[in-house]
Amino acid sequence: MSLAESISEMEEAVRSLRRDARRRQVLDAAVAVMQRTGFHEMSMQALANEASVSVGLLYTYFGGKEEILLAAVLDILNSFRDQLRPAMDAVGDDPVERLAAGFRRYTEIVDENRDAVLLTYRESRTLDHAGLEQIKELEVETSAPLRDAVEAGMARGIIRSADPDLVTYDLMMLAHAWALKAWHFEPKYSVETFIRAQTALVLQSLIPPSRRSHYRHLVEG
Repeated sequence: MSLAESISEMEEAVRSLRRDARRRQVLDAAVAVMQRTGFHEMSMQALANEASVSVGLLYTYFGGKEEILLAAVLDILNSFRDQLRPAMDAVGDDPVERLAAGFRRYTEIVDENRDAVLLTYRESRTLDHAGLEQIKELEVETSAPLRDAVEAGMARGIIRSADPDLVTYDLMMLAHAWALKAWHFEPKYSVETFIRAQTALVLQSLIPPSRRSHYRHLVEG
């Protein structure tokens, strides 16, 4: 590779990083504005002001308000998809340990993105059919590592027989509850104690009594 080609690649990498940073800046601003005003009341000018950019630049990255809303929702789902499996892989092959690690990371991401999670619940119905289908597909993809751990635990007799989908989505909804009901939980729980308490409650119901001693560090909260 010539020096000119190397310089060109470096310049393109820098431009890509700048685009990503600016897009992140716009999405964060959009979440903040929509939390205050709602999706329908948000103007592109208000968004531009919040993001400290021009309205014209907004249209460089997004086609309009609907596209911005969809991008904000997909962004949080992508975080779940990209971070869940690595967090579970880090604890090894035991299905219960993997399930606990997955629930922990899922809830931590919810805590890190509370406004975006609330926005997803409040405004996603505004999206068109194609946007909703994207969200549904990504939610299924996101839930797969948790479901895999549940199914593996059932196959090994470590987790009681149940509907894997029901168990998986119960866990996801418990994680979302941290954002939805933080006003209620925070006087008593930190995100850490909330995770430990919810993990213990779930695993006490899922793990047969004969197996619980092995997971005392999880089932006793």
